[in-house]
Order: sequence, then C-alpha cells, then structure tokens
Amino acid sequence: MSLKGFNAYQALRRIALCAAASVFCVGSHALPLQADPRDPLESFNRAMYSFNDALDRALVKPVATAYVRVAPHWVRKGVTNFFGNVGDVWYAVNNAVTLKRQATSDSVGRVMINTTVGLLGFMDIASDLNIEKHPADFGLTLGRWGVSPGPYIVVPVLGPYTLRELLAWPVDYQGNLVSHVQDVPTRDGLTALSVLDVRASYLKAGEVIEGAALDAYSFTRDSYFQRQRYRLYDGEEPETAEPAP
Repeated sequence: MSLKGFNAYQALRRIALCAAASVFCVGSHALPLQADPRDPLESFNRAMYSFNDALDRALVKPVATAYVRVAPHWVRKGVTNFFGNVGDVWYAVNNAVTLKRQATSDSVGRVMINTTVGLLGFMDIASDLNIEKHPADFGLTLGRWGVSPGPYIVVPVLGPYTLRELLAWPVDYQGNLVSHVQDVPTRDGLTALSVLDVRASYLKAGEVIEGAALDAYSFTRDSYFQRQRYRLYDGEEPETAEPAP
C-alpha cells in the first residue's frame, strides 16, 4: 500500500482507491469471455461480491455518506491520520522483518513524530516533513519471503483477498494496536470508526468507477492483483515473474 518517482506512494493510493472502491460500486455482472486462472472460485466469488455490494448499499455506504455530510473535513482528516499512524506501527514491523532498512527507518520515524508532535497521530507532521509512508502487512511479508499468492477469494463482509493474504489476516489483526484495546466498547467503536473512515474516503471514486467499469467484479479483481503486485515490488517490475497461484 518505499514509493518514489512522481510520488509513487500517491500512485499506489490511486490504485488501491480503484480496487477498494470498485468493491462497493455497481456494474454489469456479465461473465468474462475467458476464465482467469487466478480466480478458480469465480462463481462463488461473484456471489460473495454481490452479497458484499448489497450490504454496502444498504448499510455501509449510507452511514459513510452521512458521516461525510455531518463531520467537518478537519475532523475526518484527523481520524484518517490517527488510524494511519496506528498502521505505521505494524508497517514498521513488517518492513523490518523483510530487511527493508529505509522503509523501516521511515516507518519508525513517522510513528515517533506523529505520536508526539502530531498529537497521537491526529496530525500527519511526518508527511509534511516528506517522510514517506511504506505500507506493509503480513501478507506482503509472506510474498517477499517467496510465498505464492494462491487463488483469489472474495470473503463475505471483508472483501477481496488472495489465499496468502487471507491466511495472513489473523496475524495482521493481532498486529493492529486497536485489537489490543482492553475495553470492548472502545475497541469496537474504534474498529467501526476505522471501517467508516476507509469507506468514506472511497465515496467519490465509487461513483466514477460505477460508470466506467463494464464488469465491476472483473475490474475489482484485476485492480486488486495490480495493487498487490505494485506493493510487492515497490512499484518496480521484477526481472522474474511472481510465483503462480
């Protein structure tokens, strides 16, 4: 989600934006002309995609829309920054175990600066100082260790994964500091706010993709793989191909 050039991190965010937003948008569900070998469970996945889309349209999107209308921009920005700072802690760990020295240093520096000067992360001072963000979860770590992605799977409620990322999800959950909050109502509230913050950030993108994608399911799947590949190789095409599913 280590990225340079024309600001490759922003490019990654745009790719991720397309991938995530298309999960929530509506499009034609016509079957592709050829089966994708990365998606052997396509019939099941399309059913789960439709279920997630219906859930989003009935519940998540309306709440996110109300949140955007009611909460001032500076409040929503602070919430985004706070959860971004929480994420940087886990990014630092995964960058460290894959020996990404610069990424680790940047991630640690971001946490230290934003937690202190940035008031627990509500202000993203590190980005103002041009300290790059280097997203890295345990699924990405497994990929850098040579674990193949496996088949594409759409999980009810949670959305798209590869088998590698799905198996890594429990570890990522434990790596999220929010999961260790002892007070259950506080933990649940923070988790709900995090989901709401993510969904709210994709409202406009969903409208664009809704009109552009001929097959929203295929677009989501292809964008997901593109994003994962981009993250795995830090935006640089490898000399050898990624292991097959």
